Amino acid sequence: MEGKSPDTIPNHVAIIMDGNNRWASEKNLPGVAGHRKGVERAREAVEFAVKKGISTLTIFAFSSENWGRSNEEVNLLMQLLNTALKEQVPNLIENSVQLNFIGDLTQFDSDLLNEMKKSEDLTVCNEKEKKLDLVVAASYGGRWDIINAFNSLKESNKDKISEEDLTSLLSTSKFRDPDLCIRTGKEKRISNFLLWQLAYTELYFPDLLWPDFDDDEFEKAILEYSTRTRRFGDKSNFSL
Repeated sequence: MEGKSPDTIPNHVAIIMDGNNRWASEKNLPGVAGHRKGVERAREAVEFAVKKGISTLTIFAFSSENWGRSNEEVNLLMQLLNTALKEQVPNLIENSVQLNFIGDLTQFDSDLLNEMKKSEDLTVCNEKEKKLDLVVAASYGGRWDIINAFNSLKESNKDKISEEDLTSLLSTSKFRDPDLCIRTGKEKRISNFLLWQLAYTELYFPDLLWPDFDDDEFEKAILEYSTRTRRFGDKSNFSL
């Protein structure tokens, strides 16, 4: 099932990558092992998305709430992000994947922020060559995104604000709303992720932890998506 079929392949997939720590704990491994495996799975998910013809892949790498974790774990996650960028950017360039960061990036230290901006610049593709937009949500929260957009709208002094007005100021304004959102971790919630954008998104909750989400599991998610009927609130099937 390679290549793009508009009826079966979602244009935009969003993933909440949850369960790294529990995966490591279940295997009596240190937490860092779970996060490293999680980074590996993220790389594989990007490659899978390119192979399937998915246009946009958004991954929830670090939430605004994650800053509340221990300093040790936060520092480790920042190191892993920095290392992943340096190691994976050449692969992104080779595969025509354009990297985009969304979130309150002012929270990152200057060295990491510079690396993030450098990675974005290095992976810029022209639209004809681009195979995938990879959107990394880092220091991101859905409520932050909406409030940030509203604060920008306040400056416009408009009498009325439309959905289009707000959508145009969200951090994801360049991209279509997700068609499919996958959340691992054996939880069934969206955890402050893309709250506005997921209004009509199909949700999929595999009963596994993120380090166990391999290509076969991604394939299952795509297959499940292909069986869904998306109505976007349409009530045309109503009958008395």
